[in-house]
Amino acid sequence: MVSTQLGAAFAKQLFGTVGPATVTLMRLGFSALVLLLWWRPSMRLDRRTAGTVAALGVAIAGMNICFYLAMARMPVGVALTVGMAGPLAVAGLSSRRAADRLWIVLAASGIALLGWQGGSAGLTGLLIALVCAVFWGSYVPLSARVGAVLPGGGLALAMAFGTLCSLPAGLAEGARTLARPEVLAFGFGVAMLSSLVPYTCEMETLRRVSKLVFGVLLSLEPAIGALAALVVLGETLSPAQVAGLIAVVAASIGVIRGSRRAPAPAPRPALSPAPAPSPTVSPTLTEGNRKS
Repeated sequence: MVSTQLGAAFAKQLFGTVGPATVTLMRLGFSALVLLLWWRPSMRLDRRTAGTVAALGVAIAGMNICFYLAMARMPVGVALTVGMAGPLAVAGLSSRRAADRLWIVLAASGIALLGWQGGSAGLTGLLIALVCAVFWGSYVPLSARVGAVLPGGGLALAMAFGTLCSLPAGLAEGARTLARPEVLAFGFGVAMLSSLVPYTCEMETLRRVSKLVFGVLLSLEPAIGALAALVVLGETLSPAQVAGLIAVVAASIGVIRGSRRAPAPAPRPALSPAPAPSPTVSPTLTEGNRKS
């Protein structure tokens, strides 16, 4: 999350030269290239697995471009707060314990406090951020399923498909700027910070913990984003934002402790047969990440 939000803060600095769609294209393209060279995944997938990988690629491309488009129209904290509604909804729907639902209510309240800047965001930016929330929420179970069947290689293929999805908008917005070496170098750095490192870590995390724990831990993202914006962009935290940060951290600790005490559910079978044996999935994984 620290890597993601530092990348977001640096990306916002790039918006004066390159638009959000072009930043998304560089972010996904460079990440896909590195992952494909590292994992060298096989392209021989059964239809169901290929469909899930493609769906994850669409979710990755959608949440990234929507987040950048929203961030260009509203403060980083507000865009993150609205976008976090997706993963938080996934966490709430996956819980059957009343205590966990109360913790999620506290986390949601903290996110609201953290993102509140006073006044109201523009309608266009708000709608884009809500679309980002939908993509972000779908990213969680899709990445979990892909990570269970094709760890590492599945993320590389999904990132490559997401690059293809973002290619038309990215080229239409800033094809000429992509010929500038300094822009490409900055885009490569954003890709490593915002996609390669966090998406790889998140997929491995979701192979080991439940969606509930992951979803509420992810609610720390606005707090870390606000701190990254403070360091990189000079944005300050209001008293309400500090209160929100404390509330989210408290909720995350509460859910993790409750999850450790709760009995683990039975393992779920892999998504579909694969040419090679699938890795063992953690018993706490109820859906089957990723997305970044």
